[in-house]
Amino acid sequence: LGPLIRDLDWDEDQRLADWLVVVDKLRGENMPAVLAAAIAWQAWQDIEPLQHQHWLGTLLVAALLRQTGKVGSHLFCLHAGLRIVPRDRRKSPLRTTRLVAALGAFAEAAAAGLKEHDRLVMGKGQMERRLRNRRKNSSLPALIELVLARPLVSAGLIAAELKVSQRAALDLIAELGIREVTGRGRYRAWGIV
Repeated sequence: LGPLIRDLDWDEDQRLADWLVVVDKLRGENMPAVLAAAIAWQAWQDIEPLQHQHWLGTLLVAALLRQTGKVGSHLFCLHAGLRIVPRDRRKSPLRTTRLVAALGAFAEAAAAGLKEHDRLVMGKGQMERRLRNRRKNSSLPALIELVLARPLVSAGLIAAELKVSQRAALDLIAELGIREVTGRGRYRAWGIV
């Protein structure tokens, strides 16, 4: 891209190799998985392997947690916790303060994940109440699962997934009572908000 956008002296390959050395060293030591992930995150912050894709570090650290078995079915959303921890703690000159801030971010992200899970369980319960006295071949249970699996759904997506017409998809949305989030007349989308 050129010297105006990229620093030509930035050796991404070497920096990434340095970070991987830290990760490999952490795998060899017998330490708790969360602490190892926090140290890997801190090393990512210190080494800065990628010049323009710094956000990839949180995904790689979440993948490390998943690999150790601490997170079972999805990638841990470290960004949710990092937004809550004050920046001056995350960027402190003291390594211990930065590490404690990273561990705090893990705790905040876990708490945010539990809140989101509780919200979705409550929303699912409310939507399932509308299934009482419905016929067995109703498409509403499939719509509930689709709405819970995706953050936003459109009439076209519902029609394609449930194999119904767009008009039938709009009728199902009205029956289920989910909230329209776009505020538009055309190209609308719905979701659990």
